[in-house]
Parts: sequence; C-alpha cells; structure tokens
Amino acid sequence: MHNKPTVIVQNEGVKYSVLMEKFLENFIKEFEDTEYFEDIFDFAVNAWNFANMKQILPEGESDAAINSIESDEIDFDLLNRMIDYKISNFKEYTNFIVDYELKETDGDPILNVTTQAQEQYLANMFDTMTEETDENDFDEGFINRTAIIIKHQQPFIDWRNNLYPEDIHKPIETNTYLINEDIEDIETWVKKKCEKIFIAELVGWNTNKKAWPQKRNYKMFKEWFIVDISTMIYDFELKPISKI
Repeated sequence: MHNKPTVIVQNEGVKYSVLMEKFLENFIKEFEDTEYFEDIFDFAVNAWNFANMKQILPEGESDAAINSIESDEIDFDLLNRMIDYKISNFKEYTNFIVDYELKETDGDPILNVTTQAQEQYLANMFDTMTEETDENDFDEGFINRTAIIIKHQQPFIDWRNNLYPEDIHKPIETNTYLINEDIEDIETWVKKKCEKIFIAELVGWNTNKKAWPQKRNYKMFKEWFIVDISTMIYDFELKPISKI
C-alpha cells in the first residue's frame, strides 16, 4: 500500500479557530445533549467542509454526496442548516479544515485549527479518489483500520477494586478501538480523544459519574492506561462484521 504524503500547514492570517467558534455560536443549543467537545467540533468541521464543497461543485452534486452518507446517527437537518449558514455568513473563507486540537487549560479548552487552501485540499482529494489500488498489495482478510488497544494500569485497577472488592481477583479485559488507518500521528489523536476513551472505559464498569475520577486530563490518562497500536488488522471469518 502506498500512501501519498499530505501537505498540511497551520493556517496563517485570519484565525480559523475564531471563525469556528463564531460559526458554532448560532447552533450551540443544538448540542446540549452532546457529551464530548470533540463530537461537536467533528460535526461542525464536516458542515464547514461540505459548505466549501457546495460552493464549488455543480448544483446538486454536493447534496448527492451528503445524501450518500449512511448513518442513522447524523442529524441531516442540522447539518444542512449549518452548511447554508456557513455559505451565507462565511463564504469568503474557503480554506478546508483538516485538523483541530483542544488544548487543556484550567478553564475552557483552547481550540487550535489547521487548514488547507482550497487548491491543495482538492488536489489531495483527487489523488485519493483516482489512485488505482493494486489488489496484490492487500492480504486476504485485511481490514483498513488501525487498532488502539487500551490496557489498564494500577490506578484503574485500584479504582475498579474499590468499587467492586468482590471482583478483586478477576482480570480486566482490554478494549480495542478501531480508527482511520490514514491517521499518522496516533499519539496526537489519542491526546485529542483521551477524554472520550477514558469515559468509555469508566462506563464499562460504572455509569455513575460521581464514582469517576475527577479532573481527568491527558496526564491522568497516561497514568491509568497503556496504549498499544496495531496497524495490521485481519478478519479470518466469512461472516460479515456487524456494526451497531
């Protein structure tokens, strides 16, 4: 498999982090039930980029692309309203958002945004779409995901044992999370998503938030968990994988 390098630079001039915050202001009440900051920004980034595509694609093609998304979890009405709002109010800002980071602080997290100019973004997308795939590059059963395996360290084990002393001798199974194989900087991705993973691990044992460790951050995450990475995932079964 041959992956072409993607040129990504931190945007200069206008701060797209400020633009994104202004963009979200009009819709923040729509995300009152959304637990993770990352999920809110992921949704907003998709809306922003779809809006940019809608401005340059022939009429109807962008709508077809949106409608082709297969997911019962996406609020398409909200997505389309945010797309229209972006075009109406931020039309002149044509950079595509390719990454962001929420930096932890004592107060609210600070948003940093990385963008690509329209021409570079489209060129990279075109290369990806037109690149011919050699089937011989893939082994049978290969799954195009990277696996993040979460192993529990002593602080997590102590937390579990304090909650359930009767289970003190029972091992804690590791959990595996599959992510996009194109993510190159796994450590940065984990740092961005550590709160989401942390909560997923806690919920597996106790859904009462009052029983969870407080003031969770990336430093605590590394103290509680070891992260192993596997980029080669295979499925030996013929039965299709089901995703709920």
